[in-house]
Amino acid sequence: MNILDTFKFILPETILLLFALGILIYSLFTKNGNFLGALALAAVVLASLCLPQARASHAGLFFNMLTDDAFSLFFKVVSLFVAGLIVLVSMGYKALSGEHAGEYYFLLLVAAIAMLLAVSSNNLLMIYIALEMLSLVSYILVGFFKKDNLSSEGALKYFLFGALSTGVMLYGISLIYGLFGTTDLTIISQTLIAGQVNILVASVLLLLILAGLCFKCGLVPFHMWVPDAYQGAPTAVTAFISVGPKAVGFAVLLRIFTKNFFPLYANWADIAMLISIFTMTIGNIIAISQTNIKRMMGYSSIAQAGYILIGVVVGTASGMQGVLYYILAYVLMNLGAFGCVVLVSNSVRSDAIEDYAGLYKKDPVSAFCLSVFLLSLAGIPPLAGFFAKFLIFAAAIESKFIFLAIVGAVNSVIAVYYYVKVIKYMYLHEPKSKDMEKTSAPLQIAVAITLVGVLVIGLFPHFFLSWIGSSQSFFSP
Repeated sequence: MNILDTFKFILPETILLLFALGILIYSLFTKNGNFLGALALAAVVLASLCLPQARASHAGLFFNMLTDDAFSLFFKVVSLFVAGLIVLVSMGYKALSGEHAGEYYFLLLVAAIAMLLAVSSNNLLMIYIALEMLSLVSYILVGFFKKDNLSSEGALKYFLFGALSTGVMLYGISLIYGLFGTTDLTIISQTLIAGQVNILVASVLLLLILAGLCFKCGLVPFHMWVPDAYQGAPTAVTAFISVGPKAVGFAVLLRIFTKNFFPLYANWADIAMLISIFTMTIGNIIAISQTNIKRMMGYSSIAQAGYILIGVVVGTASGMQGVLYYILAYVLMNLGAFGCVVLVSNSVRSDAIEDYAGLYKKDPVSAFCLSVFLLSLAGIPPLAGFFAKFLIFAAAIESKFIFLAIVGAVNSVIAVYYYVKVIKYMYLHEPKSKDMEKTSAPLQIAVAITLVGVLVIGLFPHFFLSWIGSSQSFFSP
């Protein structure tokens, strides 16, 4: 492949980098946060328009460090979609002052670059570098309000758990290099298929990598950072870390475990099943007692990760389809819910669930939108969350993982309680105050996009399943 084709492949990352540097420099001369946000949004849109077409040949780039298959293209679209919506939500987030908006949008665009690199990485070292780049930016964003004790505490816990899991993952990568003599996933896969390594040793080393990815996805037992980071971070940042790093983590998990290390399926599937069961159960049970909506959504995101992992455990084509569809639905549901949380926090300056009392009287549109997102997260038909759970559970039953499907279904019922609790406050309690501040247009647009998305992919999933089907060609030999 010539230099021009290679450059076309990294053109979106190049655009984001140039805009990020431009925003950082231009912020020295202006404090207009909305203008800087508009520049960041323009960067994301332009990068989306310049995404390269996936090649059927799965061509390797930069010494096979990166690849341009349909799988990476799917997650690149999701990553840029997340980045664009987060910029819109941030532009409507009043707690973000114009004084530091330049640094904030710079960090968001750098995080978007890291996500694009991570989902197209075909080398364990490249995966590590991209994930670490994303993690470092995420730590800074969580602690962005440095004078806020909760923000600082959340960032510190996020960093400490991240450092531990990253160290374990890097240790596993170094030992895999010692075992295989390479970190190239394609060569590792070929070596495993040929049976030229000790399978038991390779399986143990693979579990070290799994530990690092569990942190990125918010899976038990590497989930301890989630509630504190979600509560302490600026709400727009909470929205980002709830979907961005999680989607990237699952993309890497799928690439490593269900493609390149699939010959070791029997050695890691049972452990992944236990992680899924504990993640769903712990997340849902602890969420019930939460009084802060951001902490509740934090435990909810832990449980949602457990559902997604079911598809990975199943390991079949229908399981992969369920995972990709669930990630797409989860991005829309969670970003929409946090968009509504930003809207409410702009007015009441609180994230307590009891402060959502009577929201339907003060702002019936926001109350309706938040209700739709929460019901979708709970898996109520005909919304996107219901069909996502249906695909995951159906794949598990089809592959005889009956117990796993039952645990998932029971946990879905448990989750309905704490989602409906918020809706009960909004519709069955009297408001504590009468007025709501006017909502900014960018925030309204973000909520509208996610609302339409949740309804459309739930009612008309066929187009999206077709798109996902083309992305699944990645898993074919």
